[in-house]
Amino acid sequence: MSKSKSDQSKKQSAETGKDWVQDTRDEIAGMVKDGFDHESTKPVLKAAAVGAVAGVVLPGVGLAAGLVAGAGLALHHAIRK
Repeated sequence: MSKSKSDQSKKQSAETGKDWVQDTRDEIAGMVKDGFDHESTKPVLKAAAVGAVAGVVLPGVGLAAGLVAGAGLALHHAIRK
């Protein structure tokens, strides 16, 4: 009995992962298609800029790493909403 519950939870987890990937693709496609008119474009670009500045200021973190981290966090926040 517990095996079937485990299988169900694995299946549900896989579906959730697919939903997150699809949501991310849809959000990025919308940003590319609509440009600055898309509601997530400006916050993601602002966070990327802040991350890039933080990457330059903080030792051991580069500009590119900060930019990607800032944009990734903002995109994740936009998708969760």
